[in-house]
Amino acid sequence: MTYKIVCSVKNNQVTLTLPPDFRNKEQVTVYVDDQIDVKSQKLDALKMAAKDPLFLADIREIHADFDSIEHETL
Repeated sequence: MTYKIVCSVKNNQVTLTLPPDFRNKEQVTVYVDDQIDVKSQKLDALKMAAKDPLFLADIREIHADFDSIEHETL
C-alpha cells in the first residue's frame, strides 16, 4: 500500500501517524521530497518579478517587438 501525506518539519524532524491499514507492519519506506519548498520559492520569485521594473521593461520591449509583426501575413 502507498500512503502519501505532507508533513511539517519542526526542529529538522517529521512526525506522522500511519493509517490503520499499516497496523502490524514492521517496516515502511519513507521518501523525503522537498519539492513543496522549491515550488513555493519559485512562486515567490514570480511574484517578485511581477513588480520588478527591469523585468517589466523587458516584457514591454518584447511586446513592442512583436506588435510590429503581429499583423503581417505569411
